[in-house]
Amino acid sequence: MRVLFCHDGPLKKDENNSYYGTAHNDETFKRYYNIANELTIAIRVNEISEDAANNKLSKITVSPLEVIRISDLSSLKGALFRKSEVKRKIKKAVKNSDYIVVRLPSLIGYLSFDEAKKQNKPCLVELVACPWDAFWNHSLIGKGVAPFMYYSTKKRVKKASHVIYVTNEFLQRRYPTKGINVNCSNVSLKRIDDSILEKRLDKITEMQNEQKIIIGTTAAVNVKYKGQQDIIQALGKLKSQGITNFEYQLIGGGDQSYLKAIAKRFDVEEQVIFLGPLSHSEVFDWLDRIDIYAQPSKQEGLPRALIEAMSRGLPAIGAKTAGIPELIDSKHIFSNTKNNIDEIISMLLSFEKKTLIEEAIKNFNEAKNYQKEIIETRRKEFFSKFRDSDY
Repeated sequence: MRVLFCHDGPLKKDENNSYYGTAHNDETFKRYYNIANELTIAIRVNEISEDAANNKLSKITVSPLEVIRISDLSSLKGALFRKSEVKRKIKKAVKNSDYIVVRLPSLIGYLSFDEAKKQNKPCLVELVACPWDAFWNHSLIGKGVAPFMYYSTKKRVKKASHVIYVTNEFLQRRYPTKGINVNCSNVSLKRIDDSILEKRLDKITEMQNEQKIIIGTTAAVNVKYKGQQDIIQALGKLKSQGITNFEYQLIGGGDQSYLKAIAKRFDVEEQVIFLGPLSHSEVFDWLDRIDIYAQPSKQEGLPRALIEAMSRGLPAIGAKTAGIPELIDSKHIFSNTKNNIDEIISMLLSFEKKTLIEEAIKNFNEAKNYQKEIIETRRKEFFSKFRDSDY
């Protein structure tokens, strides 16, 4: 039996025909062997060198595995000249598969869902993000694309027989389905040891008045909808009030020039530290060193980075975006409006020791709900329902 996984991706491929992923990895793909014993992936593929592949990318080693390379449809050239070829590939891949899993939002996912319906093949939807938020907050072009992506997703999720949502409530409200569904985050943490919380509480207890408070965010630094500029602007306004004991550390790859320009504009260059990309283990070590985690993004599903920070007992603030309000206390959720800078400032200044301790405990306990054995058990049960359903 064969399961076909469909998503825009992309995966990376080196000259030795080895595949690598960032959002996709062995942990992702192992799940689908609970549906069938063979896996095919229909996805975009980018060529890279072996040296680039070894630079913090995850090698895909699951087997048996077939990768069907799908052309990029997101450009005008792709939409005009490659769509027929893509449809032929997807039609053949669906025909040769017993079960179809489509990850939305994605153009390849939309076409694969439609083809699965035509061929009356069992099709499961994984809804991992809100396309409206993603495109509307991306650019002027994105604002033009957002309605198409929103309605394309909404229409297919509504018709799907089985849907996995990564949020508990947000995506379910915005993209309801008539089918069987479950909330099942893509985040799955290793078992969380209570000693982590004890160390965090000790760290907070030992904090001195007026000492430097380190805020941190893990996200690409060249994507404006990640929202780091709002935290930087808040630090600038605090500095104008004579408050300079906050430092903002940013983890993530990409061109730093935009955020550096924002830091310069608000005269907080010395308070904004770019640490670049770190390995997963390095990120956890860094999380243990900072004091407050910030998730200011304007587009999310259920953010892995925030949950991982919470699993280290970190107090957190976040934007009123997608699943973020499902994770942290409403007192520490700021709006996506022009008032958000003042809201961020108010939250940062509210973090006295007592509040830091309360939030550390709450966040740590909430993160326990995303431990791997809990999430994967729920997912496996849903996969079994899908596989055994009378389609």
